[in-house]
Amino acid sequence: MSSWGFAWRLARRELDWRFRGLRLLVVCLVLGVGALAAIGGLADAVGRELASRGAVILGGDVEFAVSQRRAAPAERVAMAAVGEVSETIRMQANAVAGGAAAPIQLKAVDAAYPLYGRITLVDGRRVAGPPPGQAWIVPALAERLGLRRGGRLRIGAATLTVAGVIADEPDRLGEGFTLGPVAIVALDTLPATQLIQPGSLYDTRYRIRLPAGRDPAAVSERFRAAFPAGGWEAKTRDRASPGASRFVDRMGEFLTLVGLAALAIAGIGVGNGVASFLAARRGGIATLKVLGATTADIARIYAMEIGAAALAGVAGGLAIGIVMVPLLGKALSGALPIVPDLTPQAWPLLRAAAYGLLIAAAFAAPPLAAAGATPAAGLLRGALAQMRASSWRGRIVAGLAGGAAIALAIATSAQPAMAASFLAAVAGVLLVLTGLGRLVRIAARRLPAPRRPFLRLAIAALHRPGARTEALVVALGLGLTLFVLLAAIRTSIDANIATTVPARAPSLFALDVPRPREAEFRRTVTAAAPAAVIKTVPILRGTITAYRDVRVADLKTLPEGAWALRGERGLTYAATVPEGSTLVAGRWWPRDYAGPPLVSVDERLARALHLAVGDTLTVSLLGVERTARIASLRKIEWDTLGFNFVLVFSPDTLVDAPHNLAATIDLPKGAEGQVTRALLAPFPSVSVIEVRGVLAQVRDLVGQVAAAIAAAAGVAVAAGIAVLVGAIAAAREARTYDAVILRTLGATRLQLLAVQALEYLLLGAVVTSVALALGLGGAWYVVVRMFDFAWAPDPVAVGVTLLAGLGITLAIGLAGAWPILGIRPARALRQV
Repeated sequence: MSSWGFAWRLARRELDWRFRGLRLLVVCLVLGVGALAAIGGLADAVGRELASRGAVILGGDVEFAVSQRRAAPAERVAMAAVGEVSETIRMQANAVAGGAAAPIQLKAVDAAYPLYGRITLVDGRRVAGPPPGQAWIVPALAERLGLRRGGRLRIGAATLTVAGVIADEPDRLGEGFTLGPVAIVALDTLPATQLIQPGSLYDTRYRIRLPAGRDPAAVSERFRAAFPAGGWEAKTRDRASPGASRFVDRMGEFLTLVGLAALAIAGIGVGNGVASFLAARRGGIATLKVLGATTADIARIYAMEIGAAALAGVAGGLAIGIVMVPLLGKALSGALPIVPDLTPQAWPLLRAAAYGLLIAAAFAAPPLAAAGATPAAGLLRGALAQMRASSWRGRIVAGLAGGAAIALAIATSAQPAMAASFLAAVAGVLLVLTGLGRLVRIAARRLPAPRRPFLRLAIAALHRPGARTEALVVALGLGLTLFVLLAAIRTSIDANIATTVPARAPSLFALDVPRPREAEFRRTVTAAAPAAVIKTVPILRGTITAYRDVRVADLKTLPEGAWALRGERGLTYAATVPEGSTLVAGRWWPRDYAGPPLVSVDERLARALHLAVGDTLTVSLLGVERTARIASLRKIEWDTLGFNFVLVFSPDTLVDAPHNLAATIDLPKGAEGQVTRALLAPFPSVSVIEVRGVLAQVRDLVGQVAAAIAAAAGVAVAAGIAVLVGAIAAAREARTYDAVILRTLGATRLQLLAVQALEYLLLGAVVTSVALALGLGGAWYVVVRMFDFAWAPDPVAVGVTLLAGLGITLAIGLAGAWPILGIRPARALRQV
C-alpha cells in the first residue's frame, strides 16, 4: 500500500474531469496564473520588440544629441571617424495653410537620413528625406490643415509643397514625446524658414551607423570622454528609447507584482479549498487509517489528487494568459510605445506556471499534513472535532515552496528592492488580517451573552468549535481592502487628469519670443485678446554634468529620483523667487546681485543627490561648462503646467548666453485660435502650443495606464472573492451541523439566514476600518510613490465602493449559506 503506484490507483478513483471538491483550487490558480501569464507575456513582447528594433527605433547604432547648437568641427570629425553620420535638427514651429494654423514638431534631415529603414508614405512609396522646398507630413497635420499631396503650407518664412503623407516613420519612437504633429523637411530647407536665430530652442541629433563588430557603448563612452564639456546626451541601439523602456519596465514590474499579489491571495483560497476538500473526506481518510494506511500514505494519495487539480488550474491559467496577451495588446495599443509581436513565448509562461505550482504547494501542504496527522478516531468524530495542527513536515514544505516563490519574484525583478518591499507589504496585510481574526474570536468568546437570541447566536458562531473566523476575516478584509485600493487609485488619477491640471494650466505656450521684441509681443496678444494674462521667462537648454565632485558621466546608474540628470533640462534665471516655488532652505539673492554664480535647486532633486546649500553644481550650456554654488532649495508646484524649472540661476550667471523668452498666456475660453493667428505674421519664428492638445494626449495616456491598473487590481479582487468562497466552503460541514440542530429545535430558514447575515455584518463592522486604512495606504503608495501623482481620492466614491464591497461580500456569504439550509436534518445528522 505504500507504493506510489497503489496511491495513484486510489487517487484516480476519486478524481474526475470536473474536479468535484477541488474546483475552488482550480479557479484560484486559473485566476492567478492567468493574470501573471498575460502580464508577463505582454511585457516580454514589448521588451523584445524594443530590443530587436533598437537600431531602427534610434535611427542608428549610436546617437549624440545637444541643444541650441550644432557639432563643432572637431566633434563632427570624431563622429565621422567611427561610422556613417546623419544629422537631424528638431524644433517647435507653426504650420499655416489658408486660414488655419497648427503647432508642429519640425524635423529637418540630411541626405543620409534614415540610416536604418525607410519612411513609408500612405500611397505605398518608401522614401528617405524630402527634396528641398518640399515636406512630408503626418496624417494628423494633413487632416487638421485640410492638406493633401501637392498642397502648400507655410513654416516660418518658407512656403513648402506637401510631397506626401507619412504612414510610418522608422525612428518615431526614438524621437520621444512631441508637442504637435510632425513635419519633415530637408536640412537645406531650414535656413529658408528663418526659424533658427541666436537663442532659438532646437535639438541637434547625430546618428551613426557603425561598422560590424563595433561596440556602440564603447564608441559612446570614448566620444563623451573626449568632449566632456559638450553637454552631449548619448543613446545606443540597445536602449534606443529610454523613456519607453522605463515606462514598459515600470508598468510591467508593477503589474507583475500585482499579479503575484493576486496569486498569493488566491493561494489562501487554495488553502481553504484544500481544507474543505479534506474535511469532506474525513470518513474516507479515517477508513484508510483503520485499514493500516500511514500518514505518508495519506499524503501521497491526496497530494496526487490536489496536484492533478493544481496542474489543471495552471494549464487553464496559461491558456487564458495566451488568449489575453493579444487582447491586452489591443486594449493598451494607445499606451504601448510600439506594436509588438504577440506570439506566445516560453519564459513568461514557465515563470507563471512555476509561481502557480509553488503557491499551490505552499498553501496546500499545511491542511494536507494536518489531515494525515489526525488519528482515525478524531476524524470519525465529525465536523466538531478539530484536526491536529500541521506537522513539521507540512510547515517545512510550505516554507520551502513559499520561499522559492518569493526568491523567484525577487531574482527575476528589474528592481529587487521594490519587489521585496511589495511582497513584504502583502505579507504584512495578511498577518494584520489574520491577527485581527484571532482577536475577533477571542473577544467573541469573552463577551457576555446578549439577551437577544439572534445576536447571541451570531456572536457564538464566531467562536464555536469549527468556526472559520480567521479565514472569514482574512477573506472579508482582503476583498474590502482591494475595493478601497482600486477606488482610491482610480479617483486620484481621475482627479489629477480632470481637475487639478486643467484648472491651473495656461491656455497657450509660446517659445522663442525675441527678447528685444517682448513689448511688441505683449501688445499683439492683448490686441487680439484684451483679457489675456501674459507671463514671460528667459529660457535656455543645458545639461547637468557634475555636482559637488561627482561627474555625471562617471555614474554607472543614476540615483533613484535623479531624473534631471537624464539629458538636457530647461534653464532660466530670475531676480526673485519664481511663482509656484517656495523656499525650504537657504536664501534668495538680492535683486541687484552681481557676485559669483548662484543657483536654486528643486528640493526633490537635492534630496536624490544629497545636495545641500553651499554645494556646487555644473551645467554645460552651448558647449561651455558653468559652475554655480547652491544658494537655496525650493519646493515646486509642478501641477500648474506653468514655467517650473529644476534649476534657477542668478541673472549674472546666464544673461550673457544667447537666448530668447518663453511665455504662458491665460485666455478666455475660445480665444486661443484668435491669438495664434495674430502672432503668425509679425512673429513667424515664435512657436505657439495649445495646452488643450497636450492635455488631451496626457489624459489619454494616463487613462489607459489607469485602466491597466484597474484591470490588474480587478484580478486581485476576483481572487479575494474566491478566498471568501473558499472560507465559506471550508466551514460548510460545521455550519451544516449548526443549521440542522437549530432547524430541529424549530428555527425557520429565514431566521437562520438572518443569524448568518448578522454574523457577517458584525465581521464587516470590525473589518471595515482596518480595510479602509490598508486600502488607502496601498493606494497612496501607488499613486504618489510609484506614479508621482497628487494624492486626491474622492472620499464619497471610496465610501460608496467600500459599502458596495461589503454588500457584495455579504451577498456571497448568504448565497453560500442558502444551499446548507435546504439539507434534510435526518440526512445531515447521519453524516455527523
